[in-house]
Amino acid sequence: MNGERWYKDKVFYQIWPRSFKDGNGDGLGDLWGVLDKLDYIQSLGCDGIWFSPLYPSPGADCGYDISDYMDIAPEYGGMEAFRQVLEGAHQRGMKVIMDLVVNHTSDEHEWFRKSRQRIDPYTDYYIWRPGRDGMRRPNNWDSLFEGKAWAWDSTRKEYYLHLFARKQPDLNMDNPLVREEVKKIMRFWLDLGVDGFREDVITFISKRDDLPNDRLFPVSKGIRFYNHGPKVHEYLKEFKRDVLDEYDCFTVAEAPMVTPRQALKYIDERDGQMELMIQFEHMCADCFFSDYMPTAFSLSKLKKAFTSWQKKLSGVAWNTLYIENHDHPRIVNRYGSTEYWKQSAKMLAASYLFQQGTPFVYQGQEIGMLNWEPVDAGMYEDVQTRWQYAHTRGNPEKKLQKMWRCSRDSARTPVQWDATANAGFSEVKPWFYVNSNYPYINVAQQEKDPDSILNFYRRAIDLRKKLSCVRYGDYTEYDRNSDELYVYTRQDHRQRILVVCSFSKDKVKFKPPRGYHLEDADLVLQNYPDPTEQTLQPYECRVYLWR
Repeated sequence: MNGERWYKDKVFYQIWPRSFKDGNGDGLGDLWGVLDKLDYIQSLGCDGIWFSPLYPSPGADCGYDISDYMDIAPEYGGMEAFRQVLEGAHQRGMKVIMDLVVNHTSDEHEWFRKSRQRIDPYTDYYIWRPGRDGMRRPNNWDSLFEGKAWAWDSTRKEYYLHLFARKQPDLNMDNPLVREEVKKIMRFWLDLGVDGFREDVITFISKRDDLPNDRLFPVSKGIRFYNHGPKVHEYLKEFKRDVLDEYDCFTVAEAPMVTPRQALKYIDERDGQMELMIQFEHMCADCFFSDYMPTAFSLSKLKKAFTSWQKKLSGVAWNTLYIENHDHPRIVNRYGSTEYWKQSAKMLAASYLFQQGTPFVYQGQEIGMLNWEPVDAGMYEDVQTRWQYAHTRGNPEKKLQKMWRCSRDSARTPVQWDATANAGFSEVKPWFYVNSNYPYINVAQQEKDPDSILNFYRRAIDLRKKLSCVRYGDYTEYDRNSDELYVYTRQDHRQRILVVCSFSKDKVKFKPPRGYHLEDADLVLQNYPDPTEQTLQPYECRVYLWR
């Protein structure tokens, strides 16, 4: 693996297309809207784009149920619009990666329609099993979205496996014909000029052959039999050898429930099959196992996760840095404070942008967008949220409050571009609800404010790109036992920085680490004017630089 690969210098912007910008006036975000905002994305300092799925889809899981892998959905503008966006991005020096979702398809995909009819060669494209003792499910595995992981098909008279929604049947990656289909998909987009893939739940693609009952896990039964399954590395090596190695591209694995040691089996720069990994450990500082099992926020858990990945990947693999994406509620509501909205949004940006790795910024994160709070559970679109609400105990008010905190839909509302009707997202009624706070949280307002969250992100990203120590330097954490401060340094032979982040609503005493004399440093980034050296204000952050 070449240690100078281009992805190490990029900052990616994630676009969840249906909520980014409506460019043709039908109320749905599309690629025409993206084309109009390429200069805006570039102005952030972002020089890469990750697109959540743009393919034709029935929409059971907002595009992650794909019915055609080699086309762009007409509602997003089709292939013509995609080619224009790809060309426009490349003209600006920006890379583009696509979501590759090959653990499962839509049940409306041609492969599944033919598989359920036992039409060759598609008969074994999916994981089919007869019922046990008649109509009992083949095993006790749970779906991560909707109840049990098996659904009965009345045409084929068998059960099919779906680790996610019922309309997302799992592909049988043990079938070599399925793996050839994956290679065709990769080649199609890479030949078109795409620069790589974010590979959805890619660690799930190999299931244990005997599909045994799970008698250990109390929740998500079965996950230990398919997460990091028996042939996952064999298949990923095959994709790399037969396709990816032929292109100047990179791949990002999405991997729930993964440790740094497990991650290195995928992304070690000496012999890994992929370049980056989206892991979830730092997103569990206020929950257990998933966002739908909330706990009190623990700075200790957050710091432990940050430091563990920084230390254990250092020199052998490359980190993926993020604090928001389409799968999680907004970070200010989780780890920050709505009372100190602007300060905590900036502090959270500083907390991760100066770590070693490739940063990702999710649409709206750069203006501090907050969780959407609907008045009725029927307003939710997300299949996982609807199931969770229906199967959560308690009165409707308490259940709804839990969804405000936990739902993925909390972060999927239209981007708030300005204070005009529909937040400037569309000239007509949008496909989804606009957060009611858009008159004062929007891009246009923050463009005019030098002290805005938006302009803080620009300064922070610009600074990290100028600092060699952010890419090459060592990482050291200080004040590990503090339940209020996250303090770390980055240092190489040219320079060193000290990053100080307060996660407290109260003022906190601060003493720099031994050997870090602040009078010899430049304060190059801050979220309060005229900071007091020994006292941090609520959610204050500072970045000091020594040359």
